[in-house]
Amino acid sequence: MAESEGNKRNTISEKLTRLVGGAQRLRWISVGFAILLIAGAIGISGHIPEQDGHYGFWSVLPPLVAIVLAFWMREVVSALFIGIVLGGVISGKLNIVQEFLIPAIGTEDFALILLVYLWALGGLIGLWTRTGGARRFAKWAGQRIVRGPKTAKFFTWIMGLIFHQGGTVSTVLTGATSRPIGDRHKVSHEEMSYMVDSTASPAATLIPFNAWPIYVGGLVSGTIPLFQNAQDGINFFFQALPFNFYAIFAILLTLLFAWEKLPFIPGKKMRNAIDRARSTGEVNRAEATPLTAEELTDVEVPEDYSPGLIDFVGPIGTLLGVAIIPYLASYFILGHTENPTLLIAEAFVLAVLAGMGIALAKGMELQEVIDGFVDGCKGVTIGAIILALAVTLKEVAVAVGTAEYVVAAVGDILSPIVLPGLLMGLCMLIAFAAGTSWGTYAVVFPVAMPLAWSVLADPFFITLCFGAVIGGSVFGDQCSPISDTTILSSLATGTDLMDHVYTQLPLALLAGGLAVVVYTGLVAIFV
Repeated sequence: MAESEGNKRNTISEKLTRLVGGAQRLRWISVGFAILLIAGAIGISGHIPEQDGHYGFWSVLPPLVAIVLAFWMREVVSALFIGIVLGGVISGKLNIVQEFLIPAIGTEDFALILLVYLWALGGLIGLWTRTGGARRFAKWAGQRIVRGPKTAKFFTWIMGLIFHQGGTVSTVLTGATSRPIGDRHKVSHEEMSYMVDSTASPAATLIPFNAWPIYVGGLVSGTIPLFQNAQDGINFFFQALPFNFYAIFAILLTLLFAWEKLPFIPGKKMRNAIDRARSTGEVNRAEATPLTAEELTDVEVPEDYSPGLIDFVGPIGTLLGVAIIPYLASYFILGHTENPTLLIAEAFVLAVLAGMGIALAKGMELQEVIDGFVDGCKGVTIGAIILALAVTLKEVAVAVGTAEYVVAAVGDILSPIVLPGLLMGLCMLIAFAAGTSWGTYAVVFPVAMPLAWSVLADPFFITLCFGAVIGGSVFGDQCSPISDTTILSSLATGTDLMDHVYTQLPLALLAGGLAVVVYTGLVAIFV
């Protein structure tokens, strides 16, 4: 028996070695191709004729190359950087640091992204690893909600909505806190990983008191007359919430799935997983290779510190209260429907200060508090780098006239009735291939908004196209096997990665298909 297990591990190891080796060779080939492409382009740098604000087909190469390389190399940072370099070559602005990087990241909009995403969000998560507040809250809630498989899944759904700050954050916190409860009540890991993944990014876009609207606002700023600045984009994000149909359907389907109220469950593999877990108690397939999750469930609470509900409720209550109450008051009481008060950055900063104050008041050492905050910031540094390159690629797209070329090439032949569904389908494919919704936003939004405006300069139509890009990108990110949320959902729930991908894809496709139908129907009826 032991020899059989050893042979199995050796076989898996050999397969992984071959896959990694093949992937590395493919990446080097891709990098070599990109270098040759850029080297060839340097030879004609400054000689590409510009007409009507663009460089012809050359104008689409920076985002296109970034997308293709992200897919082939399974790595976003180098793909975005190569796209930026290529844009500098095409525009004749070879000093990309001075021409693109500094102007993009040295702005008030990007400073806001850093403040919220890197320092506030990362710091808040870091504090929770020291105080144990998130885990304590989940344990408390689970004891009062869970009575069987249905309520175990419903508890996971609730946790996904509560931990709504972003895809990565949500998957780690939700998965790590709900997995033990699901195991106790014979819920398969395929079910758990689907619940965690489908309430991560979709919830973050539906309850957007987080970094998402700030990031998207920066990307759409200046693209069309509706978005004169980033604040216009942020406000529009909130106005478009009722039309974020993929997220709405994903959250609703997940709720019905939790309570086992779906008329049918698409996908034989998911049905088999449910039957296996309920009848045998086996939460994973016998031949599965689950990803381990121990690293994600570890917290570093000091021995002399007693975690309490206040460690979670205090910061999250401050965050939601400062973000939501002024917004609702200005919208419904003061009547500021066009520009309601949004204090997202202020809410995050106050939430971090509240978490620090509570920890200090309960006796935690100041150095321990600061260490937790700093560790949390370190944990999202790679995300901040990706964001910096993404907003820089947006500046590159403006410089080479990507949107102008796309509008000139296809703007006159596209019908309004097909564009929202087309944009959603395109984003689904790009995000699935690249494994990132935010990276997809970076290359699609600066082009999609001018294109939609040229097809039909109507605010309601722009709202539908905006929602389609948001939802389509989330779908692709959620389902891609190379997405961080997909991988972390599997890690946090102890699921075989491809088992998670195969079992959740039919359910996500159902939500995506319903969204495309609704977008097309609304355009046909109202536009």
